[in-house]
Amino acid sequence: MKKLIFCISIIAFMQTISLDLHAQNKVSYELGNGINFGLNDGAYQFKISGMIQPAVSFQKLSSQSTADFYYNVNRTYFNFSGSAFKEKVSFFLQTDFSLGFPLLDAWIAYKPMKDLILTVGQMQAVSNNREMLVMEDKLQFADRSLLSTSFSQTGREFGVFASQKFNIGKVGIVPQISVTSGDGRNSFGADSRDTDLGGLKYAGRIDLYPLGYFSKGNENLIPDLLHEQDLKFVLGGAASYNTGVSNSVGEGHGNFQFYNKNGGIKLPDYRKLYADILIKFRGISLLGEFVKSTATNLDGSYTAASLSSPLLPTQISEFMALGSAYNAQIGYATKDGYALDVRYDALTPEFASDANSIIKNTTATTIGFSKYFKANNLKMQASVSSVKYPDSSTKLVGSLIFQVVF
Repeated sequence: MKKLIFCISIIAFMQTISLDLHAQNKVSYELGNGINFGLNDGAYQFKISGMIQPAVSFQKLSSQSTADFYYNVNRTYFNFSGSAFKEKVSFFLQTDFSLGFPLLDAWIAYKPMKDLILTVGQMQAVSNNREMLVMEDKLQFADRSLLSTSFSQTGREFGVFASQKFNIGKVGIVPQISVTSGDGRNSFGADSRDTDLGGLKYAGRIDLYPLGYFSKGNENLIPDLLHEQDLKFVLGGAASYNTGVSNSVGEGHGNFQFYNKNGGIKLPDYRKLYADILIKFRGISLLGEFVKSTATNLDGSYTAASLSSPLLPTQISEFMALGSAYNAQIGYATKDGYALDVRYDALTPEFASDANSIIKNTTATTIGFSKYFKANNLKMQASVSSVKYPDSSTKLVGSLIFQVVF
């Protein structure tokens, strides 16, 4: 990765020199839009950008007398992208150096015709809820919702993706499909010995815009920063079938393993269904999301190769995130960049009788305040959440982040 960044820096430096020699080439910089290189009269575009997000946070359990404070950098992104207009090809690479395995996105896209995009690589999956489709630098709160973090991790997957955008009268329709490895990002592991497990994941999503699309620049975020003058909303639904999972939410592998009656590896299948709605009107935004997850292919499964421990009917909930959840959040953003937001989440396990279930009867209420100095490119966000657990205990969580997209 260090060699890659060094090579990219050298290329960028050489291109800068070239810009001084050829009048048809241009370079520009704007906060939030990175360094942009336009070559051959704009036929080729190249951009270098990134984001840093230092944060202060605290947690306090109801059983504790004092809170625990944390000082950290939540995210340190570096990305570069490019496009060749004549060839109809674009690419995007993004890393987060706050992570042990920093690669987040790495894809190449081809646009054979208007509004049809074919993509190969690692990117945000179409099979998740709407908030998980939003990039981390554009979140409405300082962190993702309880629904998102309980049924997803980063939301990235490696595979083949296709999306189409078209209209029927005023109604906008955006169908998307994907076939991925089913093991999340970096699905082939740390080295050649850490191989992908299970089968493929098949997913689809469709979004309907009954009153037309959101304004340009207001479509890939939750708050209504651009103040839609006419009521706009989108109805979305997503479904996925992940064959052979060994991770609680299907974004990894090797976290657990089951066996068949012959002692061979047998992995369960994972199904998720999402529904969501996002409404925007004159600074007001309302988001509602629902998820339901289930598992199948469980008959004849054993938790040990010795076949001494058959998988009990409800025990699967101890290995996989099974159940349902909903998330509702409402907010208002002023034209001066101040925003107040409220969010409520609730989780319901599929098997409430299993005390060790990953998904438990949990609720969370969050209040957030944001100041957008330059949209999402330069902002400050603060949020406080109260999380209530089945044993009646509560946890108070607070975060204050500063974000610069350069």
